[in-house]
Amino acid sequence: MAARAGVQLQDMEMWQFHPTGIAGAGVLVTEGCRGEGGYLLNKDGERFMERYAPNAKDLASRDVVARSMMTEIREGRGLDGPLGPHCLLKLDHLGKETLEARLPGVCELSRTFAHIDPADGPIPVLPTCHYMMGGLPTKVSGQVIRMNDDGTEQDVLGLFAVGEIACVSVHGANRLGGNSLLDLVVFGRAAGQHLGKALDATPDPKAASDVEISASLARLNRWESNKDGEEPAVIRKDLQLCMQLNFSVFRSGDAMAEGLEQLQAIQKRLENAKLSDNSTEFNTQRIECLELDNLMATALATAYAANFRTESRGAHSREDYLDRDDDNWLCHSLYNPVTQGMSKRDVNMTPKLREAFPPVKRTY
Repeated sequence: MAARAGVQLQDMEMWQFHPTGIAGAGVLVTEGCRGEGGYLLNKDGERFMERYAPNAKDLASRDVVARSMMTEIREGRGLDGPLGPHCLLKLDHLGKETLEARLPGVCELSRTFAHIDPADGPIPVLPTCHYMMGGLPTKVSGQVIRMNDDGTEQDVLGLFAVGEIACVSVHGANRLGGNSLLDLVVFGRAAGQHLGKALDATPDPKAASDVEISASLARLNRWESNKDGEEPAVIRKDLQLCMQLNFSVFRSGDAMAEGLEQLQAIQKRLENAKLSDNSTEFNTQRIECLELDNLMATALATAYAANFRTESRGAHSREDYLDRDDDNWLCHSLYNPVTQGMSKRDVNMTPKLREAFPPVKRTY
């Protein structure tokens, strides 16, 4: 909605991939499994995280574990089969009693989606897209802001955002587990406290014009007359595949350039999508097209932002720019959905409650 309204989006290249999604289902199993003593294995039965993070091992940050898993798979040490490439999460050594007491939800998810009792054998897992660190640029009050051409910032009157849709940005390039709930509680409360004052100072909203109403209805009805296009489910599958191949755990300029071309072609296919159901009530195909339209806007923002940031930082890992570049990229990225242009926004390092501290290299 914000992108369609022309609101700038911040740090849209920063997507977190959770290491342990159930292969073939995408349902996440908590990293609490590894906190309780579970660990990852490759096809050779090797506890491979000891090679990538000798100290933290399986408790390294999510981006490190996800990249390690994908490296194992890409170098031929992953498992294969009907579920596709994956690794294994071993929990059975903890014992059935401990698993049922400490990880009952994981046991239920594994039995339901992997058809495996974790007390009997390892769970097939694969890094799965989980959380968006980027979103609408906001103040700590939840007030959405925009960057003007002269570098000044301006409030977007009447627009507030909190949670995963907002980019405050307390999570930086790599959210830590559990901090999403804290984000909601802290900034949700802050937004509530500021909303009343903001509403009092904001002029009464104008009634929608006939032109605006017609534009909204046209978006709902734009697929009605298409007769020769594809079903939305087919287009959605190709969009997912494009993002997985070109913009997931590992990225490179060549792959992303090819992916962007594919996205532009998929966008044209979406415009010509066909509804096999033209009913006006409970039409799930129309809903799927509308959802796909939203996914398309998000995918394009991600593609442009990921290609723009020529470094590796947190969850954004580029094989053609392996190192973090604080001299040029200790900043936010801003995507303009109207022009599809990119720009930078400085990080405010002004001391508030304590002195700022420089970023250091992460080691595990």
